[in-house]
Amino acid sequence: MPSFFDTNILIYTVDHSDPVKQKKARQLLERETTAGNAIISTQVLQEFYSASTSKLGTPLDKSVAEQIVSELMTLPVKQVDTSLIKAAIKRNQNDQVSFWDALIIETALVAGAHILWSEDMQHDREFDGLKIQNPFK
Repeated sequence: MPSFFDTNILIYTVDHSDPVKQKKARQLLERETTAGNAIISTQVLQEFYSASTSKLGTPLDKSVAEQIVSELMTLPVKQVDTSLIKAAIKRNQNDQVSFWDALIIETALVAGAHILWSEDMQHDREFDGLKIQNPFK
């Protein structure tokens, strides 16, 4: 079943400040990647690089973050385009979610995902057949 990864789950794979979440995030990504289910977007790639090099307690070296982004690019990557931005604006207006979360949701839906792995969104909430799952619950 196709599953979409929000940036925060990928950040945990490199964040040593919470070893329990790091292990769970790594296992989930490995499982979903091995099964051919993992999907990300250009937004996730950008956010990952930015957050991993500036927001972690111990930020990644930029060359290390670049290498990880290159590895993540081997997954199916959905390009954020103008139609997704318009859809995210509508989702933001109608469903009480931030614009950036709405863009993740819309991209996951267009990519055909049934599960959106995210720590930041409401666990078990559904959007047009897409179910939000927090792997740490």
